This record gives sequence, C-alpha cells and structure tokens, in this order.
Amino acid sequence: MQRLRSDDAEIFYEIRGKGPPVVLLHPFPCHHEFWNPVAAALDSRYRLILPDLRGHGDSEIGEGPALMQKHASDIMRLLDAAGVGKAAFVGCSIGGYILFEFWRRFRERVSSLALCDTRPQSDTAEGRSNRLKAAAAVLEQGTEPFIESMIPKLMGRTTMATRPDLVDGARAMMRKMSAEDISLVLRGMAERPDSVADLKSIDAPTLIVIGEEDVLSTVADGELMRQNIGGGQLKVVPKAGHYAPWEQPEAVRTVLRQFLDSIPTK
Repeated sequence: MQRLRSDDAEIFYEIRGKGPPVVLLHPFPCHHEFWNPVAAALDSRYRLILPDLRGHGDSEIGEGPALMQKHASDIMRLLDAAGVGKAAFVGCSIGGYILFEFWRRFRERVSSLALCDTRPQSDTAEGRSNRLKAAAAVLEQGTEPFIESMIPKLMGRTTMATRPDLVDGARAMMRKMSAEDISLVLRGMAERPDSVADLKSIDAPTLIVIGEEDVLSTVADGELMRQNIGGGQLKVVPKAGHYAPWEQPEAVRTVLRQFLDSIPTK
C-alpha cells in the first residue's frame, strides 16, 4: 500500500499491473480489497489504481462529513501522485456518487466510466433523515448493529442464501471502519447533490452494471442512467445484489474487460 496526504486525511492506495490506467472505487462500507475477485482478470492488461476511500480501510476520515467534493479531490490528487493524466474509472455505490462529482469537476481526466450498483438521484427527505439517524445511532451503539442491518440490503437474496463465505468476507471488510468513520461517511452521502441533470453531459464511453437483486440501486435506476447518458450500455447481473462485483465477480469482470478493451487507448 502507498499513501498520500490529501488536505486533512491520509489516503492509502494500491497499484497493480501495467498498461492503461483504471481507477476502481469500492462501495461503502468496505475497502479496496472488494475488487480483488475482479482485479485478477484486469491487471494483466491494465494498471489498476485501488484506493481506500476517505474513512474506509486504512484511509483517514479527516474533519467533518466525508463530502463528495472531498472524495473527488482525493482521487484527483491520487491521479497526480500516480502520474496519470486520463484514466478509466469504475465506481460501485458510493464510488459512483464520487464519479458524478468527479465528472462535474475534473471531466478532462476521464477517458471512460463504469457505474456499478449506483444511482444519480440524491437522497429523498426520508432517505436523508434515515441516513442521519443511522449516523447518530452508530456512535451510540457501535459498528456491529449497523453492519448487521446493512448486510441484507447490500447482498442479494441469492448470495444470502447460498454464499455465507461472501457474506462473511464483506462483513470482515466492513469491520475495518470505526463508528466515527461510518458516521461521517453517512453524513457525507446524505449531503450529496442530485446528479440526474448531469447525466446528459456525460460524453465519455459509459458502462452501467446493476445487480438484478439490488434493492438500493435498482435496475430502474440503471435504465434511467442508460436513457440519459449518450451511448450508455446497461448490463444486468443475475443473482447479484448491491455488491455485484463481489457477489458475481466472473460476470462483472467479463463485462468490465470487454468494455475496457473496446475503448481506444491514446
């Protein structure tokens, strides 16, 4: 793991492989090892840059809520530290939220986008309220009740029923976050802006990947993105929930590899 200082937080990241750069942004509340099952099919052809997002894994949270603007600045500094001009980006869940912000601010650094199990809408008033309640509760009750409440939302019903090993692996990643980390990341997500109006501005090649059983970012959310992003492709992954790349890595790495291989490199 390498590290860099981004404003008030130290950010850890790993680089694997050689070739055109691909930045992979993991979902909340785990860390960069989320991508391990997918990375094995990519690092023979691509230079993979895998950060622990602010507040996740080994990366520090900094002061105050982990706003999307902070995350986007972290990723920009990571590109500079790695000597990368433009990159392909893959973001799952909060990783996708960050990519919408990154596109608004730094689109000249984006060669392509893969948006996995994410949605462009901001939280509804009820959703925001629930996030803020969870942010307060985790500080009072600790991380275990929060993690256990999230597992059935993050994992598809097929994974829950047939792959306890994948559930346990996800749980282990989540346990690296402290209660404060979880709380401040939740608060940052609650404050994220709506990105629906930005979809039509996305002119980079874009792949949308949604788990068929995802109850947080649904196939309908994927279809909304496909309809509004010019040339966007939507792939639905059977027997997968919100953590589709973790739950069905063979299917996801196949569509990711095909997509990345189709993009001309300069």
